[in-house]
Amino acid sequence: MKRSIRLLAGSFIALLMTVGCTADDQPPLTLAPQFDLQGYSGRWYIIANIPYFAERGEVASSFDVSFPDGEVSDIYSGRDRTFEAPLKSYTMRGYVVAGSENARWRESPFWPVYLSYLILWVDPDYHYALVGYPGRGYGWILSRSPQMDDATYRALLARFAAEHYDTSLFRRVPQTPEEIGQPGYQ
Repeated sequence: MKRSIRLLAGSFIALLMTVGCTADDQPPLTLAPQFDLQGYSGRWYIIANIPYFAERGEVASSFDVSFPDGEVSDIYSGRDRTFEAPLKSYTMRGYVVAGSENARWRESPFWPVYLSYLILWVDPDYHYALVGYPGRGYGWILSRSPQMDDATYRALLARFAAEHYDTSLFRRVPQTPEEIGQPGYQ
């Protein structure tokens, strides 16, 4: 248990260290307009991400998002490398940043650390979402379903490219055992 807490704490410290590493010549990220929190609530499967050491090698990963008492509750779940590994979960709590039309959140794994969660785009039916991070060093492609066809995946990567992300950094997250080890997957 203590090792997991140390690993999680180290992950978030590494994330914090990259916050100041933004390129001055890039425009600010565009946030999703008129974002509906209740429409976003529920489970989101992580179809792809720019892996960092806390999520690298994870399979069957997802976020469960809710807004109890007007706050943000974001529970990450995933398995380490195989579908037989025990499911592990981390809870982040936070708040929606005022004036962001609900699309910018500040979340904390533990006080006093707060990280940014930027909703860049959500389709009108809230089936797909793109989540970014200041500096463009991290990004997530989310879906309500654990599977996504290649055309939709490429279209969502193109949306990240339009936001000046290096899409070559994205790796798909295995959501079925058959996807482990496939090209383009973690």
